[in-house]
Amino acid sequence: MPSLATIPTMNDPGPSLVIITGPTAIGKTRISIHLAKTFSTEIISCDSRQFYRELNIGVARPGMEELASVPHHMIGFLSIWDSYNVYKFETDVLALCKELFACHAIVIMTGGSGLYIRSIIQGIDDLPDPDPALREQLKKEFEEVGISALQQKLILLDPEYYKEVDLSNPKRLLRAIEVTVTTGIPYSSLRIKQPQKRPFRIIQIGLNTDREDLYDRINERVDEMIEKGLVEEARNLYRYRDLNALNTVGYKELFAYFDGTYSLEQAVEKIKTNTRRYAKRQLTWFRNDLSINWFEPDQLADIQSYIKEQTIKA
Repeated sequence: MPSLATIPTMNDPGPSLVIITGPTAIGKTRISIHLAKTFSTEIISCDSRQFYRELNIGVARPGMEELASVPHHMIGFLSIWDSYNVYKFETDVLALCKELFACHAIVIMTGGSGLYIRSIIQGIDDLPDPDPALREQLKKEFEEVGISALQQKLILLDPEYYKEVDLSNPKRLLRAIEVTVTTGIPYSSLRIKQPQKRPFRIIQIGLNTDREDLYDRINERVDEMIEKGLVEEARNLYRYRDLNALNTVGYKELFAYFDGTYSLEQAVEKIKTNTRRYAKRQLTWFRNDLSINWFEPDQLADIQSYIKEQTIKA
């Protein structure tokens, strides 16, 4: 059959990627599965914490029944030992979209990882992976001298980026220095200036509710995770705690409990507090994108109607 991923005509608006996003615990999985069934399509995850096969309860991965009810992609396809980044995600998902749009007019993408969503909407920088030796050298300088060493190095290598970067964020300073040293080109010159055009329409739907309700949802989810066995899952991963994939809410607080820093009760409260903070940061990110159309999580009929309206427009 002919691919749907073609240039739209007046009678064929072309394929549509429907992005369902919002803060953690808002109900994205439930709504995305319902929509995928309604439109007879498949789901792509853009939740970077769900990429790793070893992480399950702590990242609220969809259950076996949910995964079996609708085809899902980009879930549990990596190991916590694997190297992965947002540029690789962009490349993988664009290839996947090409394949899926050959069979479906609509594809659902869902998750709350803002940078990964942005990579699909407008593209991401094609930047090299960090050189491990260089990174270790820079980290050592940071540990011995402090952040001022990174700041001074960056202003010499890339004064333009130095003017706009958060100078108190060592990760961003490290990345800019690594890229500049590795490529010989200032980091600021390699960053994308114009959004990339995609061969499909993008429809963004955000889910949100009042803060009290959202925080109640978060607290209930954390309690459910503990009941399902999150403590044991974290205990089995404790020996790998230094891996970047495990530097995430839900695990690091329990690692501190195993270390004796917190009681179990304190660790659970820390998970709830840090998850609420994470949700707040997510909303701050998404509210800067004026193309997101916002709905309450119980407005399923309205969401379906909106998608239908947008996908039939010529």
